[in-house]
Parts: sequence; C-alpha cells; structure tokens
Amino acid sequence: MLKTPYYLIDKAKLLPNMEKIAWLRENSGAKSLLALKCFATWSVFDLMSEYMDGTTSSSLYEVKLGREKFGKETHAYSVAYGDDEIGEVVDNCDKIIFNTINQLERFDGASASKVRGLRVNPRVSTSEWLISDPARPHSRLGEWDATKIETVADKITGFMFHNNCENDDFDRFSEMLGKIEADFGHLISKMKWVSLGGGIHFTGENYPIDKLADRLKRFADTYGIQVYLEPGEASITKSTTLEVTVLDTLYNGKNLAIVDSSIEAHMLDLLIYRQSAKMALSEGAHEYMVCGKSCLAGDIFGEFKFDHELKAGDRLSIQDAAGYTMVKKNWFNGVKMPSIAIRELDGSIRTVREFTFADYEQSLS
Repeated sequence: MLKTPYYLIDKAKLLPNMEKIAWLRENSGAKSLLALKCFATWSVFDLMSEYMDGTTSSSLYEVKLGREKFGKETHAYSVAYGDDEIGEVVDNCDKIIFNTINQLERFDGASASKVRGLRVNPRVSTSEWLISDPARPHSRLGEWDATKIETVADKITGFMFHNNCENDDFDRFSEMLGKIEADFGHLISKMKWVSLGGGIHFTGENYPIDKLADRLKRFADTYGIQVYLEPGEASITKSTTLEVTVLDTLYNGKNLAIVDSSIEAHMLDLLIYRQSAKMALSEGAHEYMVCGKSCLAGDIFGEFKFDHELKAGDRLSIQDAAGYTMVKKNWFNGVKMPSIAIRELDGSIRTVREFTFADYEQSLS
C-alpha cells in the first residue's frame, strides 16, 4: 500500500468524462480546452490529449505548461499581462485573449502575430458565491460595453465569455446564451470564434448533453463561428480521491478523527467555500468529524458515518478530490504534501510525484 496522504487519479474514472467531451465535439462542433486553473496534473495528459483539443490558461506559467506538456491548441488568457511576460506568453500560445481594451491596445504590437480575442462580461452568471462570480458588481473580468467593444473589433477575431459556474441546469445555460446573443450578437457575427468558458457541468449524471450539443451547433451555425468550451471540473469530476490515514481519535461532544492531511493545505477550495468533503456513502452507526492535522481550528473535512469505530491506522478515501486541489495545495504548517499517484487503465498504480522536506525548504528563502 502506498504511504498516505496521496491523490489517486483513476484513469478508468477519468475516461467517461473524456468520452462525453469527445461526443460533444462530434455532435456540436465545439472544441474543448482543458482549463489548467482547475486541473494541471500533466501526468495524465497522455490520456486527456486523445479526447481534448488543447488547453486554456490564466497565467504565463499555465500557458507554458499547456504548450510543453499537453501540446495541441494553446489559448492564453490573463486578467492582466505584465510588460516582462507578454513576449513569452506570445511565444507559447496560438491564441491570446485580453481582459480589457486597455491591455489589447497596450500590447497591440507585441501580439500582432497571434490570433487575438477579448473577454466580454455579459453581466449575468450562475455563480452562487460572490467570490467566484465573474458578473459580480464592479467586476474586473472583461469588457461589457458593446459600443466600446465595437471600436476594437477590427483588432480581434474572437470573444471569450465565461459566466457559468458549476451550472448543471441546461435551461439556465441556454437562457444566458440567449442574452449574450441579444446583447452582443451583432459583434459575434463579425468574429471567427467564441469561447463560452467553463463551468458547464455537462459530464454530470443526467445532464441533457444532446440538448447542449444542439444548442451549441445552432449558435455556431447562426454566426458562422468556431465554438470553444473550457471544461475544468467537468473534465475530471469523480476521477480522483485523496487517500488519508487516521492518526488519532478523541471525543469532545462528538467523535473526532484526525488524519494525516489538511483541508487548509490539500483541499483549500472546500475551506474557501465552506463546503464539506465527500466520503463514500455509509449509513453506519458510528459518526465522526474528520479533521485535518494543521493547527487551524477549522481544519475539518466534514462529518461522516462509518460502519465501524475508527482507530489510528484506518484508511479513509475522500472522494472527488481533483478540481482546484492539486493546483492550490500549499505548505501551511509545513504539513507534507500528498503524493500524486495514477491508476492506469490496466489497474496498476504508479506514483508520479512525492514531495519532501527539500520541496518545502525550497519554497521559502
């Protein structure tokens, strides 16, 4: 058995997501780019690149990782590019998307050799959390004034709209796309491509992917454009677990189990959004609050039921642990980072990365 903690990426569970992505491309014409901000573990890019069309990024380093490790089409986007990085971004991308007209004009000369786009904020979204709502009041994410956008339409060939967030409601997606068409359709008709971003949960159970395919195809045909999607969570949902070991138990009004991992360090997104981790379902009689080993009082994975009393040495498997985990892991408290392991399609498991004290030391100064 591998030493915990470790993330275990199961290619057999990743594959169904890839197959849905490929089906959607075949039936809608929409290309899919992996959103590296959500998942960037390049050791499984060999499988993912067979089904996806490339990568999209949010920074120089993500652009370079996509180019070097994934290959295929590489889209560059950033909320703001710096003077010291724009040249390297341009050298490593196929398309570059600017967040504002200011940035587009500032780097007009530097980016002239590339296919260029502009992010547009339709000022409507599905996000339930203000912190992640791209259409929040006073949002800095994209231009919204169609009149201003029209003045630079000759400098670009595409738009990027990103206003879905874990949206599993097709009707809501279609409704928002209709608003985009109503507000910006006259500009879209002048473009060659449009990215609709990520956050569309079309690989989830019972999602009407056939309706999505039809809607995307009609959108593309209406304006004569290539449509792109940027699935992050949809690419890797339910593919990965975080394997941990119980280190200690105690009782303080509730049964507590302390494990050799940390939500603060290893599943930070759950802490940010005040969400519980997921454990394999059990209706057992023994309920425990599973806690991390950092000194943060709120380092709690959640409360779960088990069919037996937990004790030191027991292994637990935290589900759906790929999205926004490995890309956000950190060295809080110096807690050892989980290793990264992959279960291949033949069932064999290999460890692709282990982290040591040297990694912790070198992350500081």
